[in-house]
Amino acid sequence: MTTDMRAADRKVTWERLRKSADKLTTPLLPDDYLTLLNPLWSSRELRGRVEEVIPETDDAATLVIRPGWGWRYQHRPGQYVGIGVQVDGKFHWRSYSVSSPPKRSGRNLAITVRAMPEGFLSTHLVNGLEPGTIVRLATPNGDFVLPDPPPAKSLFLVGGSGITPVMSMLRTLDRRDTMSDVVLHYASTTPERMIFRDELRELHAKHPSLTVHEWFSDDQGIFSLADLDDAIPDWRERETWACGPAPMLDAVEEHWARADLEDALHIERFSLQVGTDGGEGGTITFQNSGREAEVDGATTVLEAGEKAGVGMPYGCRVGICHTCTVTKISGTVKDLRNGDEYDQPNEQVQTCVTVPVGACTLGI
Repeated sequence: MTTDMRAADRKVTWERLRKSADKLTTPLLPDDYLTLLNPLWSSRELRGRVEEVIPETDDAATLVIRPGWGWRYQHRPGQYVGIGVQVDGKFHWRSYSVSSPPKRSGRNLAITVRAMPEGFLSTHLVNGLEPGTIVRLATPNGDFVLPDPPPAKSLFLVGGSGITPVMSMLRTLDRRDTMSDVVLHYASTTPERMIFRDELRELHAKHPSLTVHEWFSDDQGIFSLADLDDAIPDWRERETWACGPAPMLDAVEEHWARADLEDALHIERFSLQVGTDGGEGGTITFQNSGREAEVDGATTVLEAGEKAGVGMPYGCRVGICHTCTVTKISGTVKDLRNGDEYDQPNEQVQTCVTVPVGACTLGI
């Protein structure tokens, strides 16, 4: 019997014990007792414990998290996870790229966060989170991933904290000893703010096939893609992953489109790209909570619910992670990204990227 089969058998046995215990402990559930012993022993929700907070720069840190019951460790390099942290009695959710590589053994994963001036939760995670804190987790997601096996020639275009998903990819190539012909072009404002700078230099020294271009915009200005032919002459031959500020990614998309290479480009955005003017606005009824909100066509359903005091679920707030998805019972909402309208009853809609088109009712 293989190790995976033995692990599966143990899981089935444990699940059977839980179900039997449910009947014996009613009205309380086994979780009510188990979480008193260890808060990570919960099957109702995914949880994790912050094991370590490692400073990376003055405004960035890596959070090493040990997930609890129900977690699956085999994320794909480049994916993100949702993390919920309780601050002042309320859970705040965001999504962050996993910066650690997948591991068959080992109990921890890592996310690397930069504290943004406007980012309430990111600042708290970097400067205010203590080891031992219990957080909620959402399973890994996202299509900005490294294939297995990797392409023969790769290019990573990175700006600022966009290095985080790429770092998971590079660490995976290093761990598997499959570092092919890889070029990393990494732009930062200053050397001091370049996350993972020392580790990247160590990886380059270990793997001659990894080329690292460091670019510091405070001294050198914004890198122009018109100079790409000089910096990386064979960029057209490389599968490319780009992650960073929105203006940088817009320029990359346009440059690759002009070269008719869109199929070779993978983009990861950390902010919502609005592609439409919004909806008509209207009255949103939150059926389960008995609340209503009258909003204009620029206010998302998520924002409307929060202003009305409804406990709205959310994660990334940019339409990626689907944590905010709820049932639209009736009415019409419009997707800000592409203008699509959802007008069928009992549809699942993402509240962070949709606005009302007239009156609508949500099952929350």
